Amino acid sequence: MLPEEFQRAFRWACALDVQARKPGNVSEASAGHGMQAELFIASAAAAAGPLCAPGAAVGARIEGAMQATLAVAHCNTNLGILLLCAPLAVACETWSREQGLPALRQRLEEVLQGLDLADAHAAYRAIAAAQPGGLGDAPQQDVNAAPSIGLREAMALAAERDRIAFQYTHAHVDIFELGLPAFEAQPQATHGGSTAAMQRAYIEFLTAFPDSHIVRKHGAAAAHSVMAEARPWRDRARAGGMLDADPAFAAWDASLKARAINPGTSADLSVATALVAALCSGMF
Repeated sequence: MLPEEFQRAFRWACALDVQARKPGNVSEASAGHGMQAELFIASAAAAAGPLCAPGAAVGARIEGAMQATLAVAHCNTNLGILLLCAPLAVACETWSREQGLPALRQRLEEVLQGLDLADAHAAYRAIAAAQPGGLGDAPQQDVNAAPSIGLREAMALAAERDRIAFQYTHAHVDIFELGLPAFEAQPQATHGGSTAAMQRAYIEFLTAFPDSHIVRKHGAAAAHSVMAEARPWRDRARAGGMLDADPAFAAWDASLKARAINPGTSADLSVATALVAALCSGMF
């Protein structure tokens, strides 16, 4: 796949991220956490080039894209997205959609197996620069110190407490086996269909496991409470209901933001899901 195709798919997925109301997250319909939707669009445009630099290593892509983001946004808008999408960008350089989804998953696993110490150094610099909320300190291979192991091994140390790190050790299994089926179950003949698909994937992630970002900032009890709040919406989405049609969906969004709760990990996973759906569909 040409880098230009991946870049278009990436920017489309990032645009869809804010076009769809995802309760607790910033969207065109609802700003939040001191940020507006336009900031995320500008971040995607800035990050797309470094993320898709031909031949670049995973770590270099993450660091370059994060630097470009901070130059325009001056805050962390997309670290999780970049961490998830950089290995996919490398995998797609030697994959075509004609080879199918199993081949993409195999190629991604090979990319993740090949991550080395240089990737870890670059990714650590990117994470430290982004200063993600609630990061704290780690007992081993803390991002505020230089790593001594490869990036996948470092992610394995964090996998139990961070669902994005978990993707590195499990080859993005949540995206392929949870998010993608939910996304593709929603007819997308219209713009509204695409936003509903994004919402459906987001709600599936939000109910499947405690959101890592919520846990870091507010604790496990708060994350489990949000999971419980999300389950009725998941059931309605699975039944084919349009969540935006109910004013209570917007009210839940406002309630989460009033509590300063942002399910950022679920949102990042949803963007990567939309990206994979776009790559496999041939729309770009």
